[in-house]
Amino acid sequence: MVIVDQNKQSFNRLDPEFRGRTVEGEALSEKVLERAGITEAGGLAAVTNSDVLNAAVAHTARVIYNVPAVVTRNYDPTLRPMLEAFGLQIVSSTSWGAQKIEEILSIPTAARTVFSAGNGEVEVYEVAITENWDGHTLGELFKPLVHCLPVALTRAGRSSLPTTDTMLKAGDMLNVSANFEGIGALDARLKAGAEV
Repeated sequence: MVIVDQNKQSFNRLDPEFRGRTVEGEALSEKVLERAGITEAGGLAAVTNSDVLNAAVAHTARVIYNVPAVVTRNYDPTLRPMLEAFGLQIVSSTSWGAQKIEEILSIPTAARTVFSAGNGEVEVYEVAITENWDGHTLGELFKPLVHCLPVALTRAGRSSLPTTDTMLKAGDMLNVSANFEGIGALDARLKAGAEV
């Protein structure tokens, strides 16, 4: 791992366990990028405080140096369309953070996030099957739902890929892939029971 920064003092904030290399210099400089090993790099993360600089470095890495995996940080939500126009993988702490705050305040505690994709638009949640769904099928539970897909069912410590015919038991742990709307609908369904 190589970290590039034009401010040498920034390297003082690295974890004492960091065992990679540091390169001082401007991230847009061809010489600096090549000194950092971009010609052999398997991935690059452009995470400066400037969305414009991040876009330029990431685009250069992909187009000129053919780096296979490139990700860029987005600070200003109004500049996100510019980054998307380059076809870059984007991580936005602002968008992700705002969505996570909304979910923490709105999503019931019964649903626990176990994986987040993109900026959190789609997540994998773990939910417990309630008593009022014991003996019903997964198909019955999911029939009216959209924006929510079953991923795995764990019972007595063993996981399986469920089908619509899978019989549910109270206490089963179900992993579902869903957006914010989908997990809310699933929670309401679990609470209401099979009669709805």
